[in-house]
Amino acid sequence: MEVIIGGSGSGKSRYAEKQLEQNAKEGLPRYYIATMKVYGDEGKSRVRKHREQRKNLGFITIEQETEIEKAIGKMTPGKGATLVECISNLVANEMFDGKNDFDPEKILKGIRQLKTFCEPLIVVTNNVFEDGGAYDEETKRYMDGLAGVNAGLIQMADKVTEVVAGIPVPLKGEEKR
Repeated sequence: MEVIIGGSGSGKSRYAEKQLEQNAKEGLPRYYIATMKVYGDEGKSRVRKHREQRKNLGFITIEQETEIEKAIGKMTPGKGATLVECISNLVANEMFDGKNDFDPEKILKGIRQLKTFCEPLIVVTNNVFEDGGAYDEETKRYMDGLAGVNAGLIQMADKVTEVVAGIPVPLKGEEKR
């Protein structure tokens, strides 16, 4: 399992797709688990951009906005290569579902289930923690929730890479360059 983290527009999605292509086993399916709920024109534009980027990569797209473990039921048996894009969307979807029962462990449990089913499993997440701005309580709660999920993902990952301005920087699982 590899976690790829970076800021918005850092190139993490493209890097994740390349990693999956390089590490996918021949003859097994390639899954793209999309977690984004699409709102408005900007959301539609982002989805179009990502679909265009991966249109010739042979992905089977699974839309899974919550309950990430349910994506397994939409896969064929076997160890398919899987890319989860993106944990920050999944956290927001789970946190703001109106139930007020968000637990980072629920997402981590789902990722653990995917990890046993997928080879490789590449998980993309955002780094939203470095701008130092003042935020309202709801945004702080989201950032705390994402931080908890990211920490758990990084702990369970075999490899962690931060993408900065399109440049992959290894953080865990391989020698630093």
